[in-house]
Formats: sequence, C-alpha cells, structure tokens
Amino acid sequence: MALKSTIYKVELSVSDMDRHYYETHKLTVAKHPSETDERLMVRLLAFALNADAQLEMTKGLSTDDEPDIWQKSLSDELELWVALGLPSEKVVRQSCAKAGRVIVYAYGGRPADVWWEKIKGTTGRFDNLTVVMLPEPETAELAKLAGRSMRVQVNIQDGEVMVSAEDGLVYVTPVEWKAGA
Repeated sequence: MALKSTIYKVELSVSDMDRHYYETHKLTVAKHPSETDERLMVRLLAFALNADAQLEMTKGLSTDDEPDIWQKSLSDELELWVALGLPSEKVVRQSCAKAGRVIVYAYGGRPADVWWEKIKGTTGRFDNLTVVMLPEPETAELAKLAGRSMRVQVNIQDGEVMVSAEDGLVYVTPVEWKAGA
C-alpha cells in the first residue's frame, strides 16, 4: 500500500526589504512521504525568497517534469523554475530551456559542494540560471521549526534571512554560487 502525503497548513508572512515585497501567503503544502522536514522548510524558504502573487508550489517530488516551485505568466508561460537539492546537469539544462529564469537552491553540506564542483563547468552557458547554496547547519535548524500547522515569518534584508515560527528563530545566509540574468 502506497504512503500518502502529509498536509501542512502554513501562514507565511514575507517581509522582503530587498525587493520591497510585503505579503502573507496561506499555503497548503503536501509533504511527500520521502520528504524530510529539512526539505519542506527549504521549500518554504525558497518560496519566501521568490514570493510573488503568481508563485505556486507544484507536485514537486511526485512529478519528474515539474520544479518544486514555479511562476507562470497570465499567458501560461513559465517565467520562474525553482528546484531544490542537487539536480543533474541534464535536469538543469532542460529547466533552463523551459523557463525564463531558473533558480537552484542547493543544500546538504559536503554533497552539495561535491555536486557544485562537478556541475559548475557546464552551467556557464545558461544566462538564466542562478545557483544558491543554503548552509547545512542553518537548514538543519530550519527543520526544527516544522509543524503541521505553522505561522512562519520570513524577514529578508541585505541578503540575510531571518525565519521565525512559534518559539524558534533561525538566521540563514544564502550563498550565491552562480548569478543569473
């Protein structure tokens, strides 16, 4: 018998001083049975870092041909493709061909470093690709904030991120490994 996704209700308040974006999003997030709390919270962080009225969570792990998060234009063109983890060079190439902008949020410590060393030489040709590394100690702390019903506040200023939920507070410093256009 197949395991079912766990549903999380999230009220995500984003105060992004860098982009002058201030909004609260009510999200229903399906956590795939193989997804960790760390990955779930990285997904919420990625959503907050790119927050927009048109931004949507997708089926993610359940579907190979969709990113974790995307943004489509009103004419259904794929404007932004957000992937988490360590996608293969093939997946990065295909993503860059499908969307106007692609952002990969790599995390996981040493495996992320090894992945980047292996793939970075092939990414130079993709002007629309941004690769951001999220430090492992910080994403591990994010995982501790996970709960089935969450009120999460994300404050972004000068590239620094503060995430608070219930009684927890985590500071995250994203490191840009590759800047896209």
